[in-house]
Amino acid sequence: MPTNLPLPMYSGALTANVSIIIDAPVDKVWDALLDFPKYPEWRSQVVTDNDKNPLDDQTPKEGDFLLMKVHIPPSLDDTVSTTSAFEKITHVQPDLHRVAWNSTLPSWFVKAERWQAVSASEDGKTLYESREIFAGPGAYAIKLFIAKDLENSFVAQAEALKTYVEGQK
Repeated sequence: MPTNLPLPMYSGALTANVSIIIDAPVDKVWDALLDFPKYPEWRSQVVTDNDKNPLDDQTPKEGDFLLMKVHIPPSLDDTVSTTSAFEKITHVQPDLHRVAWNSTLPSWFVKAERWQAVSASEDGKTLYESREIFAGPGAYAIKLFIAKDLENSFVAQAEALKTYVEGQK
């Protein structure tokens, strides 16, 4: 099955990716992916301004920011320690069912871009795909210390989206 992710703009020391088939129509998966207020049901993510203040309108828009509570290794248990990721939304492409954001860390240290996309599979289900490329000197530290847990987190996020969407039938 062809990918709906755009071609990478650069390569890096580490690429994390995942794909999963979800038994639901594309629009339903796309809506769940962009329904940030409901993320606490399956993930923690908030649309913010540059000062990390949550916006009243949680609809992701290009130029907005994301403040994410990240569990690496994956867990939805908030008693487990978390780290925050602060990202800038760079693409929201409803016609292509794609969304992307970049790390706000200094790009000379870590350049990271995450894409998520959904597309129809041949059998009427939905293919969910996600890829994040890490480049720069800091990417080697990420690869050395958390690459496996990061990959597991990508898989857990995809499985959580699948469970969440398929449970809404």
